[in-house]
Amino acid sequence: MRLAVFADIHGNQMAFEAMLNDLNSIGAVDLMWCLGDLAAFGARPAECLQQLQALQEQHGKDKFKIIGGNVDRYLVTGERMAAPPAKDEDGLKRRVVARRAQDMILNWNLAQLSFADYEFMTKIIGRELHHTVEGYGTVIGVHAVPGSDEPIAFRHDAPPEEALDALLDRNGRLALAGHTHHRMDRDLGAWRIINPGSVGISFTQPGMAEWALLTFEGDTLHVDLRAVPYDIEAVLADAAANGFPELDWLRNRLMNTL
Repeated sequence: MRLAVFADIHGNQMAFEAMLNDLNSIGAVDLMWCLGDLAAFGARPAECLQQLQALQEQHGKDKFKIIGGNVDRYLVTGERMAAPPAKDEDGLKRRVVARRAQDMILNWNLAQLSFADYEFMTKIIGRELHHTVEGYGTVIGVHAVPGSDEPIAFRHDAPPEEALDALLDRNGRLALAGHTHHRMDRDLGAWRIINPGSVGISFTQPGMAEWALLTFEGDTLHVDLRAVPYDIEAVLADAAANGFPELDWLRNRLMNTL
């Protein structure tokens, strides 16, 4: 059984297309899971959502499954990520500048969506995926951790007990998650946790669209963490042509220099 898993497209259509081309090149898969953060902060939010819906219609909802992430929720509800208090006046000033840019982008992202796009996102936020692989066991898919789309207990450098605590009320063997933009394969004994990385905004490989192919053979799991290049300059040129409001922010984010 082969499962393709990807997350964190963030409205980066060119990266998404590069990832899909790589997926198509490896032949048929049995399941495809998309783990959220689909539209926000990129220049083509509606196009990414519509492409995902078209793929789900093509393959069927049993084979192509989509859940939302925290920034999908921000677009739906108007919420924003909580942050600890600034430590000093300079920190407060930086906070104001960062929040202003992020709010401008999120409001612009929202304005690009049709009501059908928006309604689609309302149906996928707050969800998680479950599948039992014959001979292997239960696999779960979340955006961040079970029960919440925002905590970072599954980050690559988290203490093992923190990650395992986040899984205490779930039964299974393998947890798949996005959110951190750091690809990861950690065996913690009772659970194995895999993050496929980010399609649209890799924090470790700027200019690469990341995803993962999981192959189950009985009790054995083979993990192929894949990454394919896309053209950041072409993304930025397209963003400018499409009226994206914060090009410097986008460049810094794509290059991981924020």
